[in-house]
Amino acid sequence: MIEHERTGPVDLVTWGFSRVAMWAPAFVVAIIFFEVVMRYVFQSPTLWVNEMSLWVAGGIYMTAGLYAMQQRSHIRIFIIYDICPRPVQKLFDILSLIFLWIFVAAVIYGGYGEAYAKFMRWEKFGTAWDPPIPATIKPLVLITLVFVALQALSNLIHDWNRAPESHNPADDLDLPVGIDKPDYAVKPK
Repeated sequence: MIEHERTGPVDLVTWGFSRVAMWAPAFVVAIIFFEVVMRYVFQSPTLWVNEMSLWVAGGIYMTAGLYAMQQRSHIRIFIIYDICPRPVQKLFDILSLIFLWIFVAAVIYGGYGEAYAKFMRWEKFGTAWDPPIPATIKPLVLITLVFVALQALSNLIHDWNRAPESHNPADDLDLPVGIDKPDYAVKPK
């Protein structure tokens, strides 16, 4: 996959989060491997690995959505978008941003009180290790949504004057390097 260019300060923040999140699955695999060895080789299971893997995976999940927004790999109905002239495409882009911002505002409005309360009382997970997963993940959801909304605005500003694109289902084919796309997948010049 070729990454989309970084075009502004919001992209740099998103790119930074994505680089941390890129290594996090390796960390999860390593600690689960550690747990398996401790449990089945040394008969000494850990208390913390399961919760730590959940905690890190929650962060990965949220930053992956932010990265998908920056890379413009979110869902778009190209069959309709591509047949419209560029001014209508711009209208679709504005409507998308408005609906996304309404969603983000609703989630923040509905979730702020709970996230604030969990953070202020440093709510724990309720297990033997008892990490503060609710106290950190709930606010992180809201913070990530703010960044998603800012990233969507950044994308709209950057893409505003770009040339119209057309999409082909064959664009989504992952072919090995050195193998050309089928004739029907080649865009006419």
